[in-house]
Order: sequence, then C-alpha cells, then structure tokens
Amino acid sequence: MKQSRYSEPQILAILRQAEGGVSVSELCREHGMSDASFYKWRAKYGGMDASMVSQMKAIEDENRRLKKMFAELSMQNELLKEALGKK
Repeated sequence: MKQSRYSEPQILAILRQAEGGVSVSELCREHGMSDASFYKWRAKYGGMDASMVSQMKAIEDENRRLKKMFAELSMQNELLKEALGKK
C-alpha cells in the first residue's frame, strides 16, 4: 500500500480547518494537495477524532491478519482434499 505524504493527525487537522470555514481550494493550495485528496479524506475520516482513527487502524490490521489466516487454512484444506481424493 502506498504511503501517504500526510499522517492521520495532519489529515484530521486539515479537515478541522475546512470545518472552521476555510475554503477547500485555499486549503489545497496551502498544503499542496489536490481537491480529490481532500474529498477522499473527508469521506474516510470525516467526523472522526484521533482515538477513532487509531481504533480503525487496529481493526484494519486485525482484518488483514484474519484474511491471511483464512487464505492459508483454505489452501491447506484444498491440499488435504486432493491428497485424500487420490488414495
């Protein structure tokens, strides 16, 4: 996954500035980012605080770990089915 130029606290600070009344185009020009990035961040992080972002990261990490475990177990299951089917 590509690393972002901005950390989550920086993104939240930029979103708070927008909520405070600063225009989106001015914020984007000031921080050197595109309008699309701002709206993508607002869709993902809108209404969150720092603790919610850390919880979201923990859940994403756990989800990634569980998907990897599932893939490994399903591969083992297929191998066992093949081995038992050939006998």
